[in-house]
Amino acid sequence: MVEEEAVPVVVPPAGAPTLPAPAPVATGRTPRGARFAGAAEEAVVERPTREGGAVGAADLAEVGRTVDLLARLRGEGRSGEAHALLAEVASWEPGRFPLLAERLHLAGLDADWQTLLWEAASLPAGRLVAAADALVAAGRAGDGQQMLRQGVARPPGEVGEAVLGLTAERRHREVRVLLDAYVRARTPEEAARSAEPDPRRLVPLLLEAAQGVSDERRWDLVHALRVAGFAA
Repeated sequence: MVEEEAVPVVVPPAGAPTLPAPAPVATGRTPRGARFAGAAEEAVVERPTREGGAVGAADLAEVGRTVDLLARLRGEGRSGEAHALLAEVASWEPGRFPLLAERLHLAGLDADWQTLLWEAASLPAGRLVAAADALVAAGRAGDGQQMLRQGVARPPGEVGEAVLGLTAERRHREVRVLLDAYVRARTPEEAARSAEPDPRRLVPLLLEAAQGVSDERRWDLVHALRVAGFAA
């Protein structure tokens, strides 16, 4: 968790492809260089995603233009603008992520793909799971798992709040995917702290996820919850 840095505005060079101006919708995400800094204070409003993450000719064209622009920015040494572009792209439709992975690899921009995975990990929980699902469905399970692992690196209390939000929306599959990644990636003590926003609702969900990993992980979590003052 580091202090945020100001992100330069992307100004495409003369003759470079120009990205269409984004529609004025609430994304619940502000591009940031510091991971999750102050995220707990932000209102999380998830914009709807297209069913099944379907992509079409417009998506292919947009991805192509964006990767061309990114390559040009990198070639001209304009790293700040390139990073700002990646931060914006991270909030795109989940179905575009496999296309971005392929085009970035073909353009020799594999390091930028890793940066994009890192930026996308700060998406609201539902969109994070949808993006990871799109990668897994496209045969990029490793990338999807990496995105989830990085996504659950946010503070424990924020994870708890995200789970409560998904539960309230009856998005039970997203809850299972998120908590499975969480209890695998974090220590039992960290997982226990995520129950603080609502122990009555979160403790059973955390224990169920831990049981899905192993009996040992569940008992470690039971102990950590008791030490933290939460009945388990």
